[in-house]
Amino acid sequence: MSTPQAPVGSGFGAASTAENVIHGQDLSGKVAIVTGGYSGIGLEAARVFAAAGARVIIPARDQEKAQKAIAPFPGLSLETLDLMDPASIDGFADRFLATGQPLHLLVNNAAVMANPLTRDARGYESHFSTNHLGHFQLTARLWPALLKAQGARVVAVSSRGHVFAGVDFEDPNFEHRAYDPRLAYGQSKTANALFAVALDARGKDHGISAFSLHPGGIVTTGLIRHLSSDQIGASGYVDAQGKPIIDPERNMKTVEQGAATTVWCATSRQLDGLGGVYCENCDISKAVPADSTELLGVRPWAMDPAFAERLWALSERLTGVSIA
Repeated sequence: MSTPQAPVGSGFGAASTAENVIHGQDLSGKVAIVTGGYSGIGLEAARVFAAAGARVIIPARDQEKAQKAIAPFPGLSLETLDLMDPASIDGFADRFLATGQPLHLLVNNAAVMANPLTRDARGYESHFSTNHLGHFQLTARLWPALLKAQGARVVAVSSRGHVFAGVDFEDPNFEHRAYDPRLAYGQSKTANALFAVALDARGKDHGISAFSLHPGGIVTTGLIRHLSSDQIGASGYVDAQGKPIIDPERNMKTVEQGAATTVWCATSRQLDGLGGVYCENCDISKAVPADSTELLGVRPWAMDPAFAERLWALSERLTGVSIA
């Protein structure tokens, strides 16, 4: 990789919040899109972007739920988008491009986790379709607006879940192998990290940089809705009464702490010229070996440029979309 996958000593850490990270920054005149920005860490990131002066657009499938969630926060506007529906993605992108606005920040935050086997209309598995392919198509279609910003950032919210699986290039949609929701989620989170590697390589000559990140373990978001109470209890992230344990040094975070690395990747000047990296705890993550037993760190299959290029070609083929 052109950027070393090694911490830079940001001065922030596991307990830092999104407000800590963005303090003193002025985003006036900037336009941001945050998918899934109506709940959890997406809403917290969108909220602090808007509080810093940005105009923030929240594309959402469930309009009623999203409207209720964003109503208390000025500076957030709602749009329609279903990441499993290519026509919906094109419609959203066309409407945004028609405004002629530049796009300074694109945060690909929306995700599903632990879904039972579900497929989109093309037959693509739901984790891969929602978490990766939908965001791939969205980013490609918004490319002209990212170029217009003359200094845009794209942030892909990955996860420590990438340790569960690399991308199965022969069978990404579980057509020939037994379905396992943990592997499906892990594959999609590895894809998020590899997407940032490949996108940054394409954007660096155009002022566009890309980053991926692990936000931390947060058990108070809708992402865990498909997990049983037994699974949540066994995770070690809740106490005997089922209440979340907050211990950021052990990867157990509040929503405010979980959104911090997203905001750092989107706005920190410390990352100027350092695109394509995977980040955690408001810093560039260290690279660890494939057999590492460490809690954090990025595994080799999630940062390999050759894998990133292979995924890019696969994504173009599966979506029929490419960057112009």
